[in-house]
Amino acid sequence: MKMHQKRFITSLFLLTLLILLNITSVYAAGSNTGSYVTLKLGSRGSEVSRLQQALNNKGFWAGNVDGIFGPRTEKAVISFQKANRITIDGIAGKQTQSLLYGSSSSVSRGTSIGRSSSSSDDLYWLSRIIHAEAGAEPYKGKVAVGSVVLNRVASSAFPNTVKGVIFEYYKGIPQFSPVADGTIYNTPSAESVQAAKDSLNGVKPVGNSTYFFNPDKAEGKWIVNNKTYVARIGDHVFYK
Repeated sequence: MKMHQKRFITSLFLLTLLILLNITSVYAAGSNTGSYVTLKLGSRGSEVSRLQQALNNKGFWAGNVDGIFGPRTEKAVISFQKANRITIDGIAGKQTQSLLYGSSSSVSRGTSIGRSSSSSDDLYWLSRIIHAEAGAEPYKGKVAVGSVVLNRVASSAFPNTVKGVIFEYYKGIPQFSPVADGTIYNTPSAESVQAAKDSLNGVKPVGNSTYFFNPDKAEGKWIVNNKTYVARIGDHVFYK
């Protein structure tokens, strides 16, 4: 009987050990379900398409969703990494993808601007477009640029959100050059943030203007021929 008891106890021990090992392996496998495939320049496939779509949806233009990780997608990844203050290498690894695919992300840097509500979202993007377009302009010129964006929001001819206006494309070309060159993601100065606040509070130094450009850098022929001149502030001329 003693020999049988020993065999039984040994068998029971081995069975218990196998069960524990199986549970451990299942747990380990489950913990890896959130893993990400590292994507970088030259990568191709459905995961790249998913990455491009997510970047575009968040306003970091990665170009056409074609499943090819090219220079434009790399630039979008870098812009996203800069905006979110994470490792800047142009490679979409676990850190970048987990933040990108998360339900929300805070990309505030250098200011206390958050994006938890529509009003803070408006301030976030408006201050950045003002800084990118009019960082070297006088304060009135900064407010004027913010006013143009808000006038577009109020017009049925343009998207009805600040972010929508800023990231609008026409025939594949962004309406605001900072979207194309990535400066839209630069941290705004305190003056640009204040100019955005004044614009949101209704200050309108250029009335109902919906267009502006720098005549030293662009002809603005269509605007000049089709819109009404309003004013010049600093290097920018404004039209409605």
